[in-house]
Amino acid sequence: MKPEGQVRIPSGCAIAAVISKDGKRMTGRKIIDAMKPMHDRSNGLGGGFAAYGIYPEYKDFYALHMFYDERATRKNCEVFLKERFEIVKSEIIPTRKIPAITDEPIIWRYFVAPLRSQLSAYQLDEKEFVARTVMKINTEMPGAYVFSSGKNMGTFKAVGFPEDVGEFYRLDEYEGYSWTAHGRYPTNTPGWWGGAHPFTLLDYSIVHNGEISSYDANRRFIEMFGYKCNLQTDTEVITYIMDYLIRRQGLTLEEAAAVISASFWSTIEKKPPEIKEKETFLRTVFPSLLITGPFSIVFGFNGGLMALNDRLKLRSMVVGEKDDKVFIASEEAAIRVMESDAENIWAPAGGEPVIVKVKEGTF
Repeated sequence: MKPEGQVRIPSGCAIAAVISKDGKRMTGRKIIDAMKPMHDRSNGLGGGFAAYGIYPEYKDFYALHMFYDERATRKNCEVFLKERFEIVKSEIIPTRKIPAITDEPIIWRYFVAPLRSQLSAYQLDEKEFVARTVMKINTEMPGAYVFSSGKNMGTFKAVGFPEDVGEFYRLDEYEGYSWTAHGRYPTNTPGWWGGAHPFTLLDYSIVHNGEISSYDANRRFIEMFGYKCNLQTDTEVITYIMDYLIRRQGLTLEEAAAVISASFWSTIEKKPPEIKEKETFLRTVFPSLLITGPFSIVFGFNGGLMALNDRLKLRSMVVGEKDDKVFIASEEAAIRVMESDAENIWAPAGGEPVIVKVKEGTF
């Protein structure tokens, strides 16, 4: 029993991230260690990481990370993949056997390029072709899940505490210029391998602390455009919303943030005319993509990160800096583990996006 006044209410889930603005590659060791002081924010039902810049030798190919329930499922899925892609490398994802991670599925990865004949047949650009392929596998192939599908990046997740998941996937042996991490504390959705964070599509990834009370409205809207939410966790919809707004609608990061964490109408009314006009337009055009409920998220993409709170800031998130690196976490303690001398520690306001980009040509 803790002494009076020392009862800790973790507010569920832990997120952390680090990025080098100079594009310097770091091993996964620091991001793994950053999750340790936030251990109580998780309950062992999900942990995961996303890393950018980890596959420089295959940077021009899509890296498909897959979960399979059995060997026959893998064989059937590979037949389907070979119809659509040139597979330049196929291998099991290396793992380290540890007692804390059990009942793992078959975990595989492929480096692929869409076949030109397929792009012509479907009359799609390659990103849309890959996105539709991911949706088709995850929706129509029981026992097969694509949990990562970007170029020169990868997601690694499992049922377990995040620090154990990092050891399991041997992330200390990878190097990337940007890392995000998540420790899950599910309250109303199942804990399973596909439901752990991050959620990804192409090179976009999301780690999230909170609950999406607008999930049904968000899901109904986004599924009209070919996305399918089938991983049994509300966070999945945020990834698809961001893909829809940025890749398909051409919005900037700031504009996407103004959609999903939109200001109140009364607040918009008081803003300068040009800002008022833009935010009024975005709220009017995309009302079903406003995300309500408490949340803090880190959105990863090739070349950068964006951190964002809900407009009321109902979940904690702090940011720190040191030299060329920017650190983001649910708690300052996690930042101090990654960089004990971190400077400019601050907490972004509700709805205020923190956008960090890597210098052009360095990733």
